[in-house]
Amino acid sequence: MNDTCSKRYSQLLRTHIAEHYQSMFREPSGVLEYPYIVPGSDQYATSLWDWDSWATSIALRQMVMDGGDVQEQRDTLKYSKGCVLNLLSYSRCGWVPIVIVNPPNKDPETNLTIRLPDNCHVVNMAKPVLAQHAALIVRSEGGDAEWLREAFYPLQQFLGGYLHHRRHAGTGLVFWNEDGGLVGDNDPCTFNRPNGSSGAIFLNTFLYKELTAMVYLAECLKQPEIGEHFQRFADQIKASILEYCWDERDGFFYSVDLNLKKYHTPKSSGELHHGNPCQWPCLIQRIGVWTGFLPMWAGIATPEQAGRMVKEHYLNERTFKADFGVRTLSKMEKMYDLRATGNPSSWLGPVWGISNYLVFRGLVNYGYEKEARALALATIRLFGRDVERFGAMHENYIPETGEPILNRGFQNWNYLVLNMLAWIEGRDVAMEF
Repeated sequence: MNDTCSKRYSQLLRTHIAEHYQSMFREPSGVLEYPYIVPGSDQYATSLWDWDSWATSIALRQMVMDGGDVQEQRDTLKYSKGCVLNLLSYSRCGWVPIVIVNPPNKDPETNLTIRLPDNCHVVNMAKPVLAQHAALIVRSEGGDAEWLREAFYPLQQFLGGYLHHRRHAGTGLVFWNEDGGLVGDNDPCTFNRPNGSSGAIFLNTFLYKELTAMVYLAECLKQPEIGEHFQRFADQIKASILEYCWDERDGFFYSVDLNLKKYHTPKSSGELHHGNPCQWPCLIQRIGVWTGFLPMWAGIATPEQAGRMVKEHYLNERTFKADFGVRTLSKMEKMYDLRATGNPSSWLGPVWGISNYLVFRGLVNYGYEKEARALALATIRLFGRDVERFGAMHENYIPETGEPILNRGFQNWNYLVLNMLAWIEGRDVAMEF
């Protein structure tokens, strides 16, 4: 993409986002007590989602920093805070809903998206982004966390739901309970697999970041002992990721299969396998999924590991690298599929704005500025062409051509292109916590 084209798309995107971002804002209504943010497009017009609202808030923070408008900052923070408070207001026994669908005047007792399941510890719940979302807001307000004080206890319960009810004893990794409400809806490492079997690299990487955010929030609320408690768990999760999810053979991070027979040591010489019982608590799932790059985003990977990941995987056009960003599933996988699907959304190869962004941040973190710049420019071109041709962005795209696949009018984390633009232009960048 030449400089003239880049400048045209950059200005077009800034103008488009400035004109449309407020259409994601919703006032309190129905089952939601606080203002909140929706992902955009008709399909998601009234729904508050967990990690969608977190990612959108990062982009909105960039927009405000670019404009320098104090009142605009206050307005956007109101909706970001409301997302966190709305989700935590439906916390029950550590379970928090993934999404709150908000039809007008809906009775909470009959709303399936927010009703406490019969056994909340065997179904999926919100992704570990709530503390990160809160920390993003608190940091932008200079460490003032008073708005969160009453909700800090249910936030601690939420983390406890992962650490005490969704954690595998043999590895120390956390797992998805089932294959619904995932990141990467049809990620083959979890999709259509036995419940509780997927020690997903996404889930564990995000939990690590979530725990570090809890340390920061505890400090801001002058509760350092609580911060120390969560720091110990963060250290444990990081160690488990490095031990069990890194594959030295392939030079990549993978999810792991926890679906093994319950480990035990045979008691007598007559018992089966007494001579050499199973000594591994999980098996690596060598399936090339974009989430394998997330330990670079989270700062978990060693510099040597990051180097291998970039050289052997990110830059490999046979697997992840495409003209318009990062394929969400390696092109060499038999499951690779670019068809438009909903429920589940397809992450079997299409380019998504959020995966491009998080891989970009990982490249920046480890000093791969040339590669980060190329990915940022590819993303600017992807969304710039879309707005130029259709007057809107879409949810996902064909990796080789940038043609949109689904959901015209999708906004959400696509607006993180603003953060990429700021980085390319050498301006202050709003970053996730």
